[in-house]
Amino acid sequence: MMQLSDSDEDEQIPDLILVNDSSVTHHQNQQQQQNFDGGDVLIDNLKKVPVTIITGYLGAGKTTLLNYILTEQHGKKIAVILNEFGEGDAMEKSMSIGEEGELYEEWLELRNGCLCCSVKDNGVKAIENLMLKRGRFDYILLETTGLADPGPIASIFWIDDELCSDVFLDGIVTVVDAKYCLQHLAEQRQSETDINECIRQISLADVLILNKIDLVSDEELLKLQSEIRAINSFAKLIKTERSRVDLSTVLDLEAYTGGETSIERAKTIQQKANSDETSHIDKSVSTVTVQVAGQLDPDRFDEFLQNLLWEKQLIGKGDKPMEIFRLKGVTSLASCGKRVLVQAVHELYDRQETTAWEQDSIRQSTLIFIGRHLDKSILDEAVRGCLKS
Repeated sequence: MMQLSDSDEDEQIPDLILVNDSSVTHHQNQQQQQNFDGGDVLIDNLKKVPVTIITGYLGAGKTTLLNYILTEQHGKKIAVILNEFGEGDAMEKSMSIGEEGELYEEWLELRNGCLCCSVKDNGVKAIENLMLKRGRFDYILLETTGLADPGPIASIFWIDDELCSDVFLDGIVTVVDAKYCLQHLAEQRQSETDINECIRQISLADVLILNKIDLVSDEELLKLQSEIRAINSFAKLIKTERSRVDLSTVLDLEAYTGGETSIERAKTIQQKANSDETSHIDKSVSTVTVQVAGQLDPDRFDEFLQNLLWEKQLIGKGDKPMEIFRLKGVTSLASCGKRVLVQAVHELYDRQETTAWEQDSIRQSTLIFIGRHLDKSILDEAVRGCLKS
């Protein structure tokens, strides 16, 4: 390499030198991270960290679930972001929260290797600060408040490009109170345009934890399962007591990515094409599945999604615009030899290529719509209108 004097450094261009590609990759994959003692630790091969959103109505058992994760010896390095600290033994000490809700640079490392913090905003600032300690954990759980709509929080991971370079949304887990959920589902909305928070949380879930099943009869449990399935027939349903679950059932869901788990889920989508049900409590909210053989024109399909999600141009039951809470599916797009996963939360949507279609497989698209005022015949006609002629 050419040696330059200090006076020449700003003026001259150094000669190019050849380097080994692997050494460049190794250098790019190494970053200095600040550890808990204030020193620096060198972390190799940093990968995006999955984030799972934990939501659920007040008293459903979210805190019990997170306390279990924070105290049990499960061998996982998980960072848990709570809205507020309780007074239980799991919380080793209280956190300092500013009057405006900002998070101070203080994270609590528990004996089982988990990390914990408290924050009173939507958790994004907490995640950004947590990533400064990257390498000390391999998973993030973010709890929402009991009355929060997890949709806008989930959407942040698609909108915030800088944040998405470090983390990705793995899935949404909703904890359901078996004893009081039917009561919450039946609570009246303030206006016709409002959606019951409990219904919204269930509709957006990838996994539903039906908690406190020991407090209800078998008959009550069956009725509740029917109501939940009427709202969201696709999410995985886990029944439990005291929120004790196998962590493998709520982590590494790959609900928003093209990983192996998501591929299997895409195939499951196609197998459950005729599982539509309508809610008995709120008949305006339902799950609708549309399955169409053939290849979709990408431009027409994008236009369909925009008209449905953004412009609200598709009119459904009651002569009201269809409102989509969640959309997920696997599509066959023309000029693409791979399955394409489609995800949408409220007005945001994304497409992602996954595995190649097998030569002997029937190429078809299967879409699951969860929302309000849905009309299957209109949705089916609209999707068929996207077929490449």
